[in-house]
Amino acid sequence: MISEALAGLLNQQIVHEFRASQVYLGMSVYCTGLNLDGWAGFFERQSEEEREHALKIVRFLSEASAPVSLEAVPEATTRYGSLLEAVSKSLEYERKVSDSFRIMAKVAQEHHDHTGYGFLQWFLKEQIEEENTFARLEAVLEGGLNPFQAETLLPRE
Repeated sequence: MISEALAGLLNQQIVHEFRASQVYLGMSVYCTGLNLDGWAGFFERQSEEEREHALKIVRFLSEASAPVSLEAVPEATTRYGSLLEAVSKSLEYERKVSDSFRIMAKVAQEHHDHTGYGFLQWFLKEQIEEENTFARLEAVLEGGLNPFQAETLLPRE
């Protein structure tokens, strides 16, 4: 059984993951409008990945017989000043998510919730990859590479 404190934080994270899915889908729409098809596909895959993260948490809570709360997801924009702005916002968001998972891991340890702590390890590792990807893309765009050229550097899955 997972701790009540961790279950509460995981339920909050479900909303954040679904929100991120919406935000990345909005970024995909933005890129489609600029004919940046590679970027649109990248952000669409990011959207799907965030949705999978939310479902992973839902399944974990359900299997642990913990309550699951599915709250409304705020609206996401499809307007950005530039691709660099969208990528920078993505990096900022991923850093916040990393902080959230570190806090959850600390709570799990404080409550001697070994099952919950083990579950969170996958997310902590995943966040390293996400932050590195967006930091690299931000640096490339800040360095002056145009978005069409930068498409060749996007991760392919």
